Amino acid sequence: MVKVEHSLKFVTEFDENHPVAQRFLSLEKYDQIHMLEHMLKDLIAPVIEPEMKRINENGSYAILKLAE
Repeated sequence: MVKVEHSLKFVTEFDENHPVAQRFLSLEKYDQIHMLEHMLKDLIAPVIEPEMKRINENGSYAILKLAE
């Protein structure tokens, strides 16, 4: 099986004056991205899973999956 990874990007905007945003922005870039990606995946995966199953029902040559 050959896998092709997509490069779909999201952007999160922060109010740099908010205390929670300030704490988040004080983290290293790697930690910020890691945290946001995991939060986004946890929030979106359950919502899009039924649609992905529908898309993949007749997948004779390709199956769409959520990358880890």
